[in-house]
Amino acid sequence: MADKLSPAVFLDRDGTLMQDVDYCSDPKDVHLFPGTRAALRKLKQAGYKLIIITNQSAIGRGYFNEAAYRTVEREVERQVGHDLIDATYFCPHAPSHSCECRKPRPGMILDGARDHHLDLSRSFFIGDKQSDIECGRNAGVKTILVRTGYGKETDSVLAEHVAQDLAEAADIILDAAS
Repeated sequence: MADKLSPAVFLDRDGTLMQDVDYCSDPKDVHLFPGTRAALRKLKQAGYKLIIITNQSAIGRGYFNEAAYRTVEREVERQVGHDLIDATYFCPHAPSHSCECRKPRPGMILDGARDHHLDLSRSFFIGDKQSDIECGRNAGVKTILVRTGYGKETDSVLAEHVAQDLAEAADIILDAAS
């Protein structure tokens, strides 16, 4: 059965795929980092499922609602390309809420693995925060810290790899697979 499972790249959204805007609720604030679409296309062509994993505590804090989040999500997918992202999982809870989905807990990754028949041992998590790296480690996937977003100031001790951006992270993954 293991050979029928697919590898995946789990991706943080804000600060990894796009510029981090505090509590992004407006699609006009979605600005992908240069090279994002090309990097994702290379990973997709290499057989990786691409899944966005994002904490969205602004919903739980009452700053905006799920409909506003979904509008931003659609804009991210439009800019990335609808054929590239296999799924998006988000945690709407405030940090004070005890849930299994909020990063650094691995709930969203485990849900994605179950829903999309993924082999976590061949999968990666790319993110710009320590909580992303801890989430990936907690789920048993390899981790890459990108130096975009908060990654410029994030300690890289826990990450297996460090990349300047998503394009370099994609190259690390493709080199590891060959």
